[in-house]
Amino acid sequence: MGRTRPTILQIIPSLDTGGAELSTAEIAEAIVDAGGRALVATEGGRLADRIAKAGGEVIIFPAASKNPFRVIANAATLKAMIEKENVALVHARSRAPAWSALIASRCARIPFVTTYHGAYAEADRIKRFYNSVMARSDRVIANSGYTASLIEARYGTDKQRIRVIYRGVDIERFRPDAIEAERIETLRRAWQIEPGQRIVLHPARLTSWKGQHVLLDASGLLAASGKLGSIVIVFAGDDQGRKGYKNELIARAASLGIADHVRFPGHVSDIAAAFAAAHVAVVASIEPEAFGRTATEAQALGCPVIATAIGAPPETVIPVRDGENGLGTGWLVTPGDPVALAECLHRALALSECERIALGARARAHVAAKFTLEAMKQATLAVYDELLGTRLASLTKTGTHSN
Repeated sequence: MGRTRPTILQIIPSLDTGGAELSTAEIAEAIVDAGGRALVATEGGRLADRIAKAGGEVIIFPAASKNPFRVIANAATLKAMIEKENVALVHARSRAPAWSALIASRCARIPFVTTYHGAYAEADRIKRFYNSVMARSDRVIANSGYTASLIEARYGTDKQRIRVIYRGVDIERFRPDAIEAERIETLRRAWQIEPGQRIVLHPARLTSWKGQHVLLDASGLLAASGKLGSIVIVFAGDDQGRKGYKNELIARAASLGIADHVRFPGHVSDIAAAFAAAHVAVVASIEPEAFGRTATEAQALGCPVIATAIGAPPETVIPVRDGENGLGTGWLVTPGDPVALAECLHRALALSECERIALGARARAHVAAKFTLEAMKQATLAVYDELLGTRLASLTKTGTHSN
């Protein structure tokens, strides 16, 4: 098995963008850092180079296919890969490849781990069965307490097999004083933001459940009451082929009379600078966020954040309440309610500079205490150690920085 240098195989459909994809790269780095060997089976993507540079190995594999025949064929291919590469443990991060990984790991008689990254809609028994693979592993990693409760309720999973490991923020990358002014100015120029204009940032891929339309409606209400001023709303995220939805948003902005206040730059690679450039960040999801990484990233950079009170954000954002001076790290609002969001936006935009700095400092301290990348890496390696009898968590350099 290679107890001194175990080979860990992660499997994920692609490595382009998203919390699951970023976690895959971060854990590959942690495995290598601890002296292990990190393999990632995937169809590829923009994060593949990062894994390779860290010393991990990317294996091109048709992991995105949901075709039942391909899933079975993939299981055979994975089993052969496990034997060839002397894989000690398989970690799946998505449902279709998880079925292949489950079959392959059981046949090879090695431990199998899953991370339950999303809330996963379950409209019928077939979908529930399909999703259930994420709870059939030796250890199920839930990325929040909300997700853990969902797993228990849906599948009756034994709590002893579930480990809650929050998504981690690279506290150094998202350090306010680490963002050079030129990085912010580069984004402002690219987004055509004039001097004096403030930014409301919505950092999410363009899909309706992320609530872009709710933020547009809230902004329209502010404009109608003369409170929008020179604010610019930046929707930072790929449309991932959803041209129709993007066109709907553009048309909606025009109908609300705020087209000049809206930007759609697509994927933003320097997201840390984006949060530093923003006056307020908004997580407007109308369906539950299993974790909601952007809410913690914004707080790490001291950027005031407004998130919907659904899914995991109530675990990551301490709400500011009227009359509670010195408390709170952001705001929580009812999902799908543009009136409530507009009121919250107005309050956030009305903060004095001193109030904004104080809130940002509280928010960063909150993230540093509970949601660091080092803590996530350490806890994940500890799960591997439980199953393998290894000491990866104690060998990794990140162990000395864990919160």
